[in-house]
Amino acid sequence: MVAPRPAPLAVVETDDSSKRRQILDGARAVFMDLGFDGASMGEIARAAGVSKGTLYVYFADKNRLFEAIVQQECLEQGKAVFNFDTGRDTATTLSEFGRAFIQVLCRPEGGSSLRTVMAIAERMPEVGRRFYDDVIAMTIGRFAAYLDSRCAEGELAIDDTTLAASQFMEMCKATLFLPYIFQAAAAPSSEQIAYAVDSATRVFLAAYAVKRS
Repeated sequence: MVAPRPAPLAVVETDDSSKRRQILDGARAVFMDLGFDGASMGEIARAAGVSKGTLYVYFADKNRLFEAIVQQECLEQGKAVFNFDTGRDTATTLSEFGRAFIQVLCRPEGGSSLRTVMAIAERMPEVGRRFYDDVIAMTIGRFAAYLDSRCAEGELAIDDTTLAASQFMEMCKATLFLPYIFQAAAAPSSEQIAYAVDSATRVFLAAYAVKRS
Protein backbone atom coordinates (compact mmCIF):
# COMPACT_ATOMS: atom_id res chain seq x y z
CA MET A 1 0.00 0.00 0.00
CA VAL A 2 1.43 3.34 -1.00
CA ALA A 3 1.09 6.11 1.51
CA PRO A 4 -0.56 9.25 0.16
CA ARG A 5 1.86 11.98 -0.80
CA PRO A 6 1.83 14.71 1.83
CA ALA A 7 0.55 18.09 0.76
CA PRO A 8 3.31 20.67 0.16
CA LEU A 9 4.06 22.86 3.10
CA ALA A 10 2.78 26.40 2.87
CA VAL A 11 4.16 29.40 4.68
CA VAL A 12 1.38 30.76 6.83
CA GLU A 13 1.88 34.15 8.41
CA THR A 14 0.99 34.07 12.09
CA ASP A 15 -0.94 36.82 13.82
CA ASP A 16 2.23 37.59 15.74
CA SER A 17 4.38 38.15 12.63
CA SER A 18 1.58 40.12 10.99
CA LYS A 19 1.27 42.40 14.00
CA ARG A 20 5.04 42.87 14.14
CA ARG A 21 5.12 43.87 10.47
CA GLN A 22 2.23 46.26 11.08
CA ILE A 23 4.22 47.93 13.86
CA LEU A 24 7.37 48.14 11.75
CA ASP A 25 5.47 49.70 8.86
CA GLY A 26 3.98 52.32 11.15
CA ALA A 27 7.31 53.01 12.83
CA ARG A 28 9.10 53.39 9.50
CA ALA A 29 6.59 56.01 8.39
CA VAL A 30 7.03 57.96 11.64
CA PHE A 31 10.84 57.77 11.60
CA MET A 32 10.91 58.94 7.98
CA ASP A 33 8.52 61.80 8.71
CA LEU A 34 9.82 62.98 12.08
CA GLY A 35 13.32 61.53 12.31
CA PHE A 36 14.60 59.42 15.19
CA ASP A 37 14.58 62.21 17.79
CA GLY A 38 11.14 63.48 16.82
CA ALA A 39 9.49 60.07 16.87
CA SER A 40 7.80 58.91 20.06
CA MET A 41 6.46 55.51 21.00
CA GLY A 42 3.01 57.07 21.31
CA GLU A 43 3.18 58.48 17.78
CA ILE A 44 4.45 55.14 16.47
CA ALA A 45 1.60 53.27 18.19
CA ARG A 46 -0.95 55.61 16.59
CA ALA A 47 0.61 55.25 13.13
CA ALA A 48 0.70 51.46 13.49
CA GLY A 49 -2.88 51.28 14.77
CA VAL A 50 -1.98 49.52 18.01
CA SER A 51 -2.03 50.43 21.68
CA LYS A 52 1.17 51.48 23.44
CA GLY A 53 0.82 48.36 25.57
CA THR A 54 0.85 46.19 22.45
CA LEU A 55 3.81 48.13 21.07
CA TYR A 56 5.86 47.46 24.21
CA VAL A 57 5.05 43.75 24.02
CA TYR A 58 7.02 43.61 20.78
CA PHE A 59 9.70 46.27 21.35
CA ALA A 60 11.14 47.40 24.67
CA ASP A 61 12.01 50.89 23.46
CA LYS A 62 12.54 53.13 20.44
CA ASN A 63 16.12 51.96 19.95
CA ARG A 64 15.08 48.31 19.61
CA LEU A 65 12.36 49.28 17.18
CA PHE A 66 14.75 51.27 15.03
CA GLU A 67 17.26 48.40 15.03
CA ALA A 68 14.52 46.09 13.74
CA ILE A 69 13.76 48.50 10.90
CA VAL A 70 17.45 48.66 9.94
CA GLN A 71 17.62 44.87 9.99
CA GLN A 72 14.60 44.72 7.70
CA GLU A 73 16.20 47.28 5.36
CA CYS A 74 19.36 45.17 5.26
CA LEU A 75 17.31 42.13 4.29
CA GLU A 76 15.51 44.07 1.55
CA GLN A 77 18.72 45.43 0.04
CA GLY A 78 20.37 42.04 0.43
CA LYS A 79 17.77 40.60 -1.94
CA ALA A 80 19.34 42.52 -4.83
CA VAL A 81 20.65 40.08 -7.42
CA PHE A 82 23.87 41.06 -9.18
CA ASN A 83 24.95 38.89 -12.10
CA PHE A 84 28.63 38.09 -11.66
CA ASP A 85 28.66 35.21 -14.15
CA THR A 86 32.30 34.83 -15.18
CA GLY A 87 31.27 33.53 -18.60
CA ARG A 88 30.00 36.94 -19.68
CA ASP A 89 31.89 39.84 -21.22
CA THR A 90 33.55 41.93 -18.49
CA ALA A 91 32.36 45.29 -19.83
CA THR A 92 28.76 44.03 -19.92
CA THR A 93 29.00 42.72 -16.37
CA LEU A 94 30.43 46.00 -15.09
CA SER A 95 27.78 48.04 -16.85
CA GLU A 96 24.87 45.89 -15.67
CA PHE A 97 26.18 45.69 -12.12
CA GLY A 98 26.65 49.45 -11.95
CA ARG A 99 23.11 50.08 -13.13
CA ALA A 100 21.61 47.56 -10.70
CA PHE A 101 23.69 48.92 -7.80
CA ILE A 102 22.56 52.51 -8.34
CA GLN A 103 18.95 51.46 -8.82
CA VAL A 104 19.03 49.74 -5.43
CA LEU A 105 20.97 52.51 -3.71
CA CYS A 106 18.84 55.34 -5.09
CA ARG A 107 15.45 53.68 -5.27
CA PRO A 108 12.69 56.26 -4.66
CA GLU A 109 11.38 54.66 -1.47
CA GLY A 110 14.80 53.94 0.05
CA GLY A 111 16.25 57.41 0.59
CA SER A 112 14.53 58.15 3.87
CA SER A 113 15.77 54.89 5.37
CA LEU A 114 19.35 55.63 4.34
CA ARG A 115 19.18 59.18 5.70
CA THR A 116 17.81 57.97 9.02
CA VAL A 117 20.50 55.31 9.37
CA MET A 118 23.22 57.83 8.52
CA ALA A 119 21.81 60.33 11.00
CA ILE A 120 21.66 57.86 13.88
CA ALA A 121 24.95 56.03 13.21
CA GLU A 122 26.95 58.33 15.51
CA ARG A 123 24.61 57.70 18.44
CA MET A 124 24.08 54.01 17.67
CA PRO A 125 27.30 52.95 15.93
CA GLU A 126 26.43 49.26 16.10
CA VAL A 127 23.37 49.94 13.94
CA GLY A 128 25.40 51.84 11.34
CA ARG A 129 28.10 49.17 11.39
CA ARG A 130 25.56 46.40 10.88
CA PHE A 131 24.02 48.19 7.91
CA TYR A 132 27.44 48.79 6.35
CA ASP A 133 28.59 45.20 6.88
CA ASP A 134 25.38 43.55 5.69
CA VAL A 135 24.78 45.77 2.65
CA ILE A 136 27.77 47.80 1.46
CA ALA A 137 30.70 45.61 2.52
CA MET A 138 28.94 42.45 1.37
CA THR A 139 28.40 43.92 -2.10
CA ILE A 140 32.01 45.11 -2.30
CA GLY A 141 33.20 41.63 -1.32
CA ARG A 142 31.12 39.89 -3.97
CA PHE A 143 32.25 42.32 -6.65
CA ALA A 144 35.91 42.01 -5.59
CA ALA A 145 35.64 38.22 -5.88
CA TYR A 146 34.39 38.67 -9.44
CA LEU A 147 37.34 40.96 -10.22
CA ASP A 148 39.69 38.34 -8.78
CA SER A 149 38.33 35.83 -11.28
CA ARG A 150 38.87 38.26 -14.17
CA CYS A 151 42.44 38.86 -13.02
CA ALA A 152 43.06 35.12 -12.88
CA GLU A 153 41.87 34.87 -16.50
CA GLY A 154 44.28 37.63 -17.53
CA GLU A 155 41.58 40.11 -18.52
CA LEU A 156 42.28 42.59 -15.71
CA ALA A 157 45.43 43.56 -13.86
CA ILE A 158 44.54 44.76 -10.35
CA ASP A 159 46.75 44.71 -7.27
CA ASP A 160 43.92 45.37 -4.78
CA THR A 161 40.53 44.18 -6.02
CA THR A 162 38.70 45.37 -2.90
CA LEU A 163 39.95 48.90 -3.54
CA ALA A 164 39.13 48.62 -7.23
CA ALA A 165 35.61 47.37 -6.45
CA SER A 166 35.02 50.36 -4.19
CA GLN A 167 36.45 52.73 -6.81
CA PHE A 168 34.05 51.50 -9.47
CA MET A 169 31.04 51.70 -7.16
CA GLU A 170 31.97 55.25 -6.14
CA MET A 171 32.39 56.30 -9.76
CA CYS A 172 28.92 54.95 -10.54
CA LYS A 173 27.52 57.12 -7.75
CA ALA A 174 29.10 60.29 -9.15
CA THR A 175 26.55 63.09 -9.77
CA LEU A 176 23.74 60.77 -8.65
CA PHE A 177 23.93 59.65 -5.03
CA LEU A 178 24.85 62.83 -3.14
CA PRO A 179 22.17 65.04 -4.77
CA TYR A 180 19.67 62.25 -4.10
CA ILE A 181 20.59 61.56 -0.46
CA PHE A 182 20.65 65.29 0.39
CA GLN A 183 17.30 65.76 -1.38
CA ALA A 184 18.78 68.18 -3.89
CA ALA A 185 17.45 65.96 -6.68
CA ALA A 186 14.93 63.18 -7.15
CA ALA A 187 15.92 59.56 -7.60
CA PRO A 188 17.95 59.40 -10.84
CA SER A 189 16.30 58.29 -14.06
CA SER A 190 17.43 55.24 -15.98
CA GLU A 191 19.04 57.57 -18.54
CA GLN A 192 21.02 59.42 -15.86
CA ILE A 193 22.14 56.12 -14.34
CA ALA A 194 23.23 54.76 -17.72
CA TYR A 195 25.22 57.92 -18.47
CA ALA A 196 27.15 57.80 -15.17
CA VAL A 197 27.70 54.04 -15.19
CA ASP A 198 28.88 53.91 -18.80
CA SER A 199 31.44 56.60 -18.00
CA ALA A 200 32.57 54.71 -14.88
CA THR A 201 32.93 51.53 -16.92
CA ARG A 202 35.13 53.22 -19.53
CA VAL A 203 37.37 54.79 -16.88
CA PHE A 204 37.65 51.52 -14.94
CA LEU A 205 38.62 49.46 -17.98
CA ALA A 206 41.08 52.12 -19.13
CA ALA A 207 42.84 51.76 -15.79
CA TYR A 208 42.65 48.00 -15.23
CA ALA A 209 42.00 46.13 -18.50
CA VAL A 210 44.99 44.21 -19.85
CA LYS A 211 46.03 45.72 -23.15
CA ARG A 212 46.15 43.19 -25.97
CA SER A 213 48.86 43.60 -28.58
